[in-house]
Amino acid sequence: MAGKRMVILAACAALAAGPAFASQPSEAKVRELMQVMNVSSQFAAMNDQMAEVMGQQLPCVPTDYWKDYIDKTGTEQLITAMIPAYQHHFSADEVDGLIKFYKSPLGQKLVAQMPATLAEAAQSGQQWSRQRTADMFSDLQKQGKLGADGRCPATGGGHG
Repeated sequence: MAGKRMVILAACAALAAGPAFASQPSEAKVRELMQVMNVSSQFAAMNDQMAEVMGQQLPCVPTDYWKDYIDKTGTEQLITAMIPAYQHHFSADEVDGLIKFYKSPLGQKLVAQMPATLAEAAQSGQQWSRQRTADMFSDLQKQGKLGADGRCPATGGGHG
């Protein structure tokens, strides 16, 4: 009976550990996944957006200065830095499955459409956020917790 309990406990421990026993994907496989996901192009798009933002924040610095923020060397450094996260969260079999998916027509459509989809979603999220903030500020003003200027009302006692 004790032997049977040990086998059951060992089986439960193995199930609880789950992914710990799964093989970790190789660096080469993660790099292949990133290649079929077109990660380097995503970095290029991020770089263009970042250059535009930095150009607005620092108008004294030409926007062109920021164009090479994520250059070829930076792309390679970012990919190398990201590999351990993929190895931590995905097994070798899962990475193989993702590679297969991203090589499929649907996977390639996802890669191609994701930047535009995320941009549209971000605009919708910003619009929602502005409206939600305005509604909540209006509610707080009606409750007297915020003044007409959107700030906390001055408190008595000489602290304000």
